Amino acid sequence: MSAVQTARPSWKTDELVMFEGEVAKFYQRELAPHVETWREQGKVDRWAWEKAGEQGLLCMSMPEEYGGLGGTFAHEQISIEQQILAGVEGFGAALHNTIVAPYILHYGTEEQKQRWLPRMATGELVGAIAMTEPGTGSDLQAVKTTALKEGNQYVVNGQKTFITNGQTANLIIVVAKTDPSEGAKGVSLMIVETDEVDGFERGRNLKKLGNKAQDTSELFFSDVKIPTENLLGTEEGQGFFQLMEQLPQERHEIAVQAMAGIERALELTIEYVKERQAFGRPVMAFQNTQFKLAECKSKATMARVFVDYCTEQLIAGKLDAATASMSKMLLSDLENEIVDECLQLFGGYGYMDEYPISRMYADARVQRIYGGTNEIMKLLIARTL
Repeated sequence: MSAVQTARPSWKTDELVMFEGEVAKFYQRELAPHVETWREQGKVDRWAWEKAGEQGLLCMSMPEEYGGLGGTFAHEQISIEQQILAGVEGFGAALHNTIVAPYILHYGTEEQKQRWLPRMATGELVGAIAMTEPGTGSDLQAVKTTALKEGNQYVVNGQKTFITNGQTANLIIVVAKTDPSEGAKGVSLMIVETDEVDGFERGRNLKKLGNKAQDTSELFFSDVKIPTENLLGTEEGQGFFQLMEQLPQERHEIAVQAMAGIERALELTIEYVKERQAFGRPVMAFQNTQFKLAECKSKATMARVFVDYCTEQLIAGKLDAATASMSKMLLSDLENEIVDECLQLFGGYGYMDEYPISRMYADARVQRIYGGTNEIMKLLIARTL
């Protein structure tokens, strides 16, 4: 029996099932063997991005004319799930694929799409988005970073923190104020190609509770000059609205990660309790173990149905902000709950870093924070009451 029992969702075609099998092989064969090295060095090797590009696993939902696979979010979800199920930590392709690239596709000029998306699809460019600042989390209207126009260029000044892919990315979407006298109307999105500018510095690769293989960094911009063509789109002051339009996909993507984490935690735990002996019999033989896992499986099955429903809505262009907030909040909360229950069933071994469940416990905690805290999600949902 599977850890989660649901029917195949309507969006998952036979072609996607075949694609899923190939993606699973790629992560298991090519990347999973290197996870320990990446955890030790605090980031994924650059070659992994290029190899993923060769396999067509970057920018899968981007149109073919821009180097993508011409797929949908269904392809992205399959890749996210298989990466997590294979235990491949730290590889920030989900951010690159489902957050950074869509901003360029939806809001970039034709020249910008041609300039950046094909190189993102090959892995030549690795994407990041710099929203958070030391004093600004979810309140994006209050960013202090500026991008002020001087002739035919913008001059970017400011500091960002907690930036995923921060040590690796060489294409960064920077949330900045092009008009500091305005609130939301003064925010614009600027594209910084780090290999082509002076004044850009990467700070520390931040030490974290979990996600040890993921580079998460401070970024510093000191009189960084970029051409006016690096304003995303054609008008200043559109950044806040662009962010708000794309956040539902980002938040549901976090839910997809959480769902895959739940399934992996249950699979590992079910296997463990069937093998582990206590008092002369398998841990699975104890009623408490059975009841705990029955509860977890039931909740996970309900969650899977909701995640796949949200994916169907997203593919159809119908996923609204409140439902995406529910997806992110409910799934990240449930992931933390189920991984905690699973770790308990591992006993003392569950607390050991060499066991995947221990790492998953630490990794899951941030899911309730990034992409907008779950408290912010509740505020957004409450507005619909």
